[in-house]
Amino acid sequence: MSEKPHQPAVLIIDDEVQIRRLLRVTLEANGYRVLEAATGNEGLVAAAQWRPEVIVLDLGLPDMDGSMVLKRLREWSQAPVLVLSVREGELDKVSALDLGADDFMTKPFSTAEFLARLRVAQRHAQPLEENAVFRCGHLQVDLSTRIVTLKGQEVKMTPTEYSLLRLLVRNAGKVVTHRQILKEVWGPTYVEQTHYLRVYVAHLREKIETDPSRPELLLTEPGVGYRLMMPPPHQ
Repeated sequence: MSEKPHQPAVLIIDDEVQIRRLLRVTLEANGYRVLEAATGNEGLVAAAQWRPEVIVLDLGLPDMDGSMVLKRLREWSQAPVLVLSVREGELDKVSALDLGADDFMTKPFSTAEFLARLRVAQRHAQPLEENAVFRCGHLQVDLSTRIVTLKGQEVKMTPTEYSLLRLLVRNAGKVVTHRQILKEVWGPTYVEQTHYLRVYVAHLREKIETDPSRPELLLTEPGVGYRLMMPPPHQ
């Protein structure tokens, strides 16, 4: 008798019954086990009790704002969080990502895109080790040797360019906000200096993109930050 395949647990924290029903049907049809919570407090209790692999979080909850749920989750949990909200303002997205969300989607949404982003969020739960080699398309980054190659040819980088690329690699598939990048790469006193970032992203694209004018690896999330594409699971 063969063992049943592992069913990753997904916790949905959303007060809309219709959304929970849609997500349950979609997720269960794709091999997930679904847990539900209709309020922030219920969600926090369920997250602590069940330790789900991924959490899907609405921001407009009846008992507390979803950003508070996220803030409290991040005090003890590193489970990937995908925010699903009707709010579509840049400030809402930036705030959620700065608080530790892995991704942000607005309602209404495509179920196919939702599942794709959920798979990326799951892969965040297995972060790259320092000795890992990141590969995506023609780009390869060896974090242990600090060697970057494109189409097999070594790419020379300045220390700042490499620090920026390394941060993006370690968060591949995830939107990293302007403030997060500036704080990590340049330091907390530089969090408003977004012009530094634009210049260095342009330099980086010149070195890692096949066509820097049409980037396929290092993507811009307008008004929010940047996302380095996650390699497909088989790569």
